Amino acid sequence: MPETKNLIIIGSGPAGYTAGIYASRAQLKPILFTGEEPGGQLTWTTEVENYPGFPEGVQGPKLMQEFRKQAEKFGTEIIDAKVDKVDFRVRPFKVWSADKEYQSRAIIIATGASANWIGLPNETRLKGHGVSSCATCDGFFFKDKDVVVVGGGDVALEDANFLTKVTKSVKIIHRRDCLRGSEFLQKRARENKKISFVWNSEVVDVLGEKKVSGVRVKNNQTNEESDIACDGMFVAIGHHPNTEIFKGQIELEDKAGYIVVHDDTRTTVEGVFAAGDVADFKYRQAVTAAGMGCEAAIDVEKWLENYEKVIAKEADKKNC
Repeated sequence: MPETKNLIIIGSGPAGYTAGIYASRAQLKPILFTGEEPGGQLTWTTEVENYPGFPEGVQGPKLMQEFRKQAEKFGTEIIDAKVDKVDFRVRPFKVWSADKEYQSRAIIIATGASANWIGLPNETRLKGHGVSSCATCDGFFFKDKDVVVVGGGDVALEDANFLTKVTKSVKIIHRRDCLRGSEFLQKRARENKKISFVWNSEVVDVLGEKKVSGVRVKNNQTNEESDIACDGMFVAIGHHPNTEIFKGQIELEDKAGYIVVHDDTRTTVEGVFAAGDVADFKYRQAVTAAGMGCEAAIDVEKWLENYEKVIAKEADKKNC
């Protein structure tokens, strides 16, 4: 039988590492699985200028390395692997990674969310070098530049309107001839003199060697291809939470699949908590994810103080 731990944290990034820092300082001796993308989405970001404490900015990967070092300093055991399967229907909870079973009294899920990408080779190659999925994170780097936004929903329109505050111009590239966003956001975009539209078009390539210099688009009505010069491409076709392995274990949002939380970080399974973008589809910022990681660790600490009472209460229900 594997040793039963107090806490297993599934996922790294600001939420997971912060949870590890607080849980370790509380002497919970947590284990943290980094997942397939250690450090989360910030590992795809070059310079981060909106995280408190870094007035000159900090590289995303560097910031996550510092988070990790701090978690390890206080005693978080970090395993560079992904969790393949979980079982939250029994106590202690069971987690499997690389065919090895782990057990824990409490769980914090911090697997984050991933941006939906177009899927082009040069899009992947130029991530962090002109290709971004976060206008609020990276828009400042395109001051007085020409950029394009790919998408036609609320996120694309919000990003486009936000980007006009700093950029020279924004072209919205949409595969249809009408927008899908709310009427209010559509009106704002249409009235913004910095925004123009490229209809019935899909990006088929991203141009540039070391950084983005343009995009190639294909008109899906005529099949004609043309190049649009730009300094950056913001992909705004949605995000998806990394919750596949938790289906059937905890309650997820019906449509998007985000984890449903109550009282900030508590899921529908007592003893399982969630923090960061895996449960937060509104803000999706590093600082808010870190804040939720802190909350989750504190919630776990208080919950574990009553662990024996929880077990006894559940036993009584089974005997009824």
